[in-house]
Amino acid sequence: MELKEVIKQINSIFIELFDDESIVLFEHSDTSDIEAWDSLNHIQVITAIEKHFKIRFELNDLLNFQNIGDLSRGVQSKLK
Repeated sequence: MELKEVIKQINSIFIELFDDESIVLFEHSDTSDIEAWDSLNHIQVITAIEKHFKIRFELNDLLNFQNIGDLSRGVQSKLK
């Protein structure tokens, strides 16, 4: 799956989770760009992404994600 498609699907997850149609994610987007995306909501984000893509991240994967691009590439690697 192309990176843009992964980001698009993750964007839809964010819109649904945070009930905010104005969210637009980019590869460089991070927690500072989305007001509702705090450390507590991060668990919900990861869980929703894992469920949506039917994947499971390892703890080491999660520690290396710095932005949406990293997260999306992590999804891509799990889908291969």
